Amino acid sequence: MARKYHFSFGPWNISTGADPFGPPVRPDVALMKKFKMYRGLGFDHVQFHDDDTVPADTDWQATQRGVKRIKKLLDGEGLKAEFVAPRLWEHPKTIDGAYTSNSASERKYALERSKRAIDIANLLGTKNIVLWLAREGTYIREAKDPVTGIGRIVDAINVMLEHDSGIKILGEMKPNEPMDQAYLPTPGHFTGLVYKTADPDRVGVLIESAHSILAGLAPSDDMAYVLWHKKLWGVHLNDQNGLKYDQDKAFGSVNLRRAFNQVYVLDKCGYLDQSDGVVGLDVKAMRTTRQKDQTAHLTNSLKMFKCLLKVVQSVDEKKVDAFRKTRDYEGLDLYIMQHLLGK
Repeated sequence: MARKYHFSFGPWNISTGADPFGPPVRPDVALMKKFKMYRGLGFDHVQFHDDDTVPADTDWQATQRGVKRIKKLLDGEGLKAEFVAPRLWEHPKTIDGAYTSNSASERKYALERSKRAIDIANLLGTKNIVLWLAREGTYIREAKDPVTGIGRIVDAINVMLEHDSGIKILGEMKPNEPMDQAYLPTPGHFTGLVYKTADPDRVGVLIESAHSILAGLAPSDDMAYVLWHKKLWGVHLNDQNGLKYDQDKAFGSVNLRRAFNQVYVLDKCGYLDQSDGVVGLDVKAMRTTRQKDQTAHLTNSLKMFKCLLKVVQSVDEKKVDAFRKTRDYEGLDLYIMQHLLGK
């Protein structure tokens, strides 16, 4: 398995700065130009939605041509696709959810598009399929039968597993937004569901820092729990200022100790042993960011991870063990804090 960290982000992380309350504030950057930025920024893997390659619902022949062009460009830039995620939350047929929609025809659309995403992933050279179950929940609890909804998610995963015996599915959970209430709000919920699928060995978890924080949980605890199950196959590192909307702030920019804890758990508890070793970022530039600085949030987050990794790897584990044996947690707390301060 990989013994070296690699780094990824998605093309959407170099954005125009548009948000629900205002128009774009920076010119858009062409997709092909974004790919050419990766290596220079220190990244070698690319995150994809299915429609980042070609528009959704494009016929298969045109899809193949478009994806092959993307793959050729990736190869030329020395890049690899980390995963493909079916973008099932922006289509008119998925306003009531995708796999859990009350409409049988809309559920069928979601499954067919998911299978198409798997085929796109194969063309790009990755076996990782990420499922962000963005609308698998309700705006009001009585809108759907929740037990049936959970079963439909399992059924959908099984359809994908059957479609391709080589894929791995990574569930990325979030407690709210855009839905008011998600059926599987945390990594723990999805981990429990994994064992009810047709092939649990091919179903795992991707944890995003901000999503755990939105659920009122510590991302490092979620990571440790899933690592115990040997199911942590991907991460999206970022930061979040409290239980608000999904902010995707630069990693470590809000809570440095919380960021340290995540790097500590990833490095000390075997993330490199059970994953492809890719550390993903899902971060947004501040709306006021100028065009010439439109990738600073990515390089800042990468620098922060690498700085914290050095701190983590310089921690004297014998000292940590000594503090634990004497239950001197005040001393241990000070030791870590001083370490973070370079003392």
